[in-house]
Amino acid sequence: MTDAIRPLIAGNWKMNGLKAGIAEFEAMVAGASGVAARADLLVCPPATLIAAFAEKARSSKMLAVGAQDCHVKASGANTGDLSAEMLADAGASAIIVGHSERRADHGETDVLVRLKVEAVWRARLTAIVCIGETLHQRDAGQTLDVCRGQLSVSLPDGARSNNLVVAYEPVWAIGTGLTPNAGDIEQIHRFIRELLTARLSGEGARIRILYGGSVKPSNARELMAVANVNGALVGGASLKAADFLAIAAGCP
Repeated sequence: MTDAIRPLIAGNWKMNGLKAGIAEFEAMVAGASGVAARADLLVCPPATLIAAFAEKARSSKMLAVGAQDCHVKASGANTGDLSAEMLADAGASAIIVGHSERRADHGETDVLVRLKVEAVWRARLTAIVCIGETLHQRDAGQTLDVCRGQLSVSLPDGARSNNLVVAYEPVWAIGTGLTPNAGDIEQIHRFIRELLTARLSGEGARIRILYGGSVKPSNARELMAVANVNGALVGGASLKAADFLAIAAGCP
């Protein structure tokens, strides 16, 4: 891990969580002070819970709330969609865009992801841009080419360390219990860092690169110790306060 970059542990609750989940979030808020020295904390619940979570987190200042997706427009006749401005108004400080599940289930392209990043910035929020290869692409030796292509097209000009986070998520590792070995992760994160630095110079050296894909308390310390891993995008383990906080505790 680069010492100058403060880690971020971001929880993606995906399509999980009812109002009863506020109690679990309250436990995260209560425990945040115990890990605040190690990492920034962010929880991205379903949109139905953003306002309630943001209200609970307001007094803490140690745990932020984000969203899982947004529309490219600020407003309009787009039934069922939410703009970045609406999510900001509800209390979100960051928005995940380009997650592999959105790319696969909704056919989102790199071009659309770039437009969503621009929308996130328009609302003055931080964009968490997800990239990563499928198992077929990995087996074909295409991991670096896939990451290069996704990052180059998905990332607009104007990226800075205070408005962009990159999350590398090997699609084949999400929710499977499988993770690449530390050497593979180090190689890919170094490659992403080189791409960011080549394009953005000093800003690229400061942008946080998260690892995502079956991150849990039992492997967090090992993963967070890998060079250029500046935190984690956590799925299932972020639904439980004890697990989420334990992952943050694994940051050096």
